[in-house]
Amino acid sequence: MPKTNRDELSSILADNLNKKFKGQQKVAYFLDGSEETPTDLTEWVSTGDDMLDLAISNRPNGGFPVGRIVEVTGLEASGKSLLAAHTLANTQKKGGLAVYIDTENAINQEFLQALGVDTEKLLYVPLETVEDIFDAMDSIIESVRKSDKNRLVTIVVDSVAAATTKVELSADYDQAGYATQKAIIISKAMRKITNLIGRERILVVFTNQLRVRMGVSFGDPYTTSGGKALGFHASCRLRMKQMGKLNSKVGGVDQTVGIKTRVQVIKNRMGPPLRAVDFEIYFDRGIDRYGSWLNTMKTYKLVQTSGAWYTWVDESTGEEIKFQAKNFTKLLEDRPEIKEQMYNQICDAYILGYKEASEAANTDSTELDDTNEI
Repeated sequence: MPKTNRDELSSILADNLNKKFKGQQKVAYFLDGSEETPTDLTEWVSTGDDMLDLAISNRPNGGFPVGRIVEVTGLEASGKSLLAAHTLANTQKKGGLAVYIDTENAINQEFLQALGVDTEKLLYVPLETVEDIFDAMDSIIESVRKSDKNRLVTIVVDSVAAATTKVELSADYDQAGYATQKAIIISKAMRKITNLIGRERILVVFTNQLRVRMGVSFGDPYTTSGGKALGFHASCRLRMKQMGKLNSKVGGVDQTVGIKTRVQVIKNRMGPPLRAVDFEIYFDRGIDRYGSWLNTMKTYKLVQTSGAWYTWVDESTGEEIKFQAKNFTKLLEDRPEIKEQMYNQICDAYILGYKEASEAANTDSTELDDTNEI
């Protein structure tokens, strides 16, 4: 055990607490690196976009944190279900189990397969009510604990907004008050689910629709279905927004083949919040993984631009590599050594760039305070 500077009284208290709860899981820890704690994040599942993974986890090869809850919000047709499907596909690539709880009855097998999901191994669970959703999640988590505790599992609930309650299903259309009941059920369930998955290799992703709050003139005009408990318990909340359409000629006719999307990390317990990532989504294959690389490289001046051409310098050899945006993906696929170097440069610039901006903001704030000092 590494040498520590623990306070004697705190060590005594920790021993007493762990003895008091003997027979249960350990309850008292020290955050000095000498022992693993329930809050340690050691595993991540990619969202399908490397820059979004970096924005969430603030580390290379990150993504959504295993053992936590994630909420993906947005207006209709912003890419919420697609992002969740990419997460399921990447779970399967790591040898994990992918579970899709569908409340919208809108599953499309060809769409999932195009995104890389192995539909033969996907556990598909169509449910209608929030009570059934959380009962199913309880059962899945308990079964995983008993049969294969070390198996990675990702559970996607798509979506919270479409789920109803058992009482609402049997009631007349003109009866009110069910939104409150739905929020109460979700609030109770979230407390339980958060504790159940905290020590397991289980990731839970909820998609949720944004709703406009009528009469709101100032502040955020949007809210989400199901109350505030889901957002409170989520370690990460994303907000997706469609920024435009991608058009291309298909058979000589202009057609929309995808959308431009912006994702903002509105809540983040793994890194700095409020970061935003732009990427393109194509209907036939999903997220353009490397498009956001180029956006980030331009932001941090890792490439020089001249018209439609980009120039990147290989630091190890000094070689200047010129390319166009349309050939960027092929360049990375053909030269994996360049891909690795670019990714490392992006990660260093992204993480360091945030630290430098934060330090600059602190300096500006200090100077302002000194100027206004009475």
